[in-house]
Amino acid sequence: MRRTRPIRAVLTALLVSGACATAGFLPAQAAGADTARAERAPASEGLLTAMQRDFDLTAPQAKARLAAEKQATATEKKARKAAGSAYAGSWLTPTDQELTVAVTDRDKAAAVRATGATVQLVGRSAAQLDAAKKRIDALDAPAGVSSWRVDWQSNRVVVEVLADQQSDNDVKAFLARAAKTGPVTVHATEHAPTTFAAGTVGGDPYYTGNVRCSIGFSVHGGFVTAGHCGGAGQSVSGWDRSYIGNFQGSSFPDNDYAWVNVGSGWWTVPVVLGWGTVSDQLVRGSNEAPVGASICRSGSTTHWHCGTVLAKNETVNYSQGAVRQMTKTSVCAEGGDSGGSFISGDQAQGVTSGGWGNCSSGGETWYQPINEILGRYGLTLHTA
Repeated sequence: MRRTRPIRAVLTALLVSGACATAGFLPAQAAGADTARAERAPASEGLLTAMQRDFDLTAPQAKARLAAEKQATATEKKARKAAGSAYAGSWLTPTDQELTVAVTDRDKAAAVRATGATVQLVGRSAAQLDAAKKRIDALDAPAGVSSWRVDWQSNRVVVEVLADQQSDNDVKAFLARAAKTGPVTVHATEHAPTTFAAGTVGGDPYYTGNVRCSIGFSVHGGFVTAGHCGGAGQSVSGWDRSYIGNFQGSSFPDNDYAWVNVGSGWWTVPVVLGWGTVSDQLVRGSNEAPVGASICRSGSTTHWHCGTVLAKNETVNYSQGAVRQMTKTSVCAEGGDSGGSFISGDQAQGVTSGGWGNCSSGGETWYQPINEILGRYGLTLHTA
């Protein structure tokens, strides 16, 4: 991790300590070896192994899925441009890898189909739905409300409420106000979201006081992570308890992102770390994967796990307050995974925020999108 340590010791310590995600502390020659491997395959062997395990795929199926999703990501950009103000969302169907783009204007359908996407005509644009959700964001949500999001497939705003609190007066009052903002559908859920920070439990990637979290993605000058892991100015130490830097910016709740400067003998590289049996993954960009795409997460507690993107722009109501513009996934996570990296193929997606469940029985996890973090702090993602 630090320049004064031999390469072998550095890698061993990182793997044992659980330094997560795109921790940027590998020597350049190690990154170069990964570059050669990555250029021969759509993803590292570790990422493919994780996808085979979590999606029950063969190796060729995993490679084909990644290739199809890469194409869908490129198509979505063209389709969104073609749809213009009529754009009403898009999603990928995992079974047949079909990208569907919703539009409100029949006259735009042909141009969108020409990009290779399937078209669905709907009554409300993404801008209209986002505006309705934004009005809900301005409300004060009680603890019985789990989250709310724009659901492109139903062309409505979905509010999730804890099933055992649907009759609560505060919940009913909130839903009554939410219903006035636009097209709202209420879903019951059994699970309340929580963040995935953890107390100090052994050697892990970084510590802030008595909190252990996971490094997200390397940026030039530091790394990004979750905001609930520490406040601006707080000191950060690494797996070996040596000083790394300080939180230069942090936001939680409302957002859940932060960035830490790197110095004192530490440096950054564009790598998402594996865990001994999983090889490392190079980061080549931050193109946003569509709803329905497969996605994998790396964290210091539970290492590699994969799932699918379930929804975007969801507001999650933690006990500490609501966090907005989150992406929901079917990937599991546990305490200490907070701040870790979500990656789709070789494209950075976001940093782990919170969720429900665990990696034994399953669960769901939200992440804060990486491009929002980069834009907020004027950072540049470190890419291969």
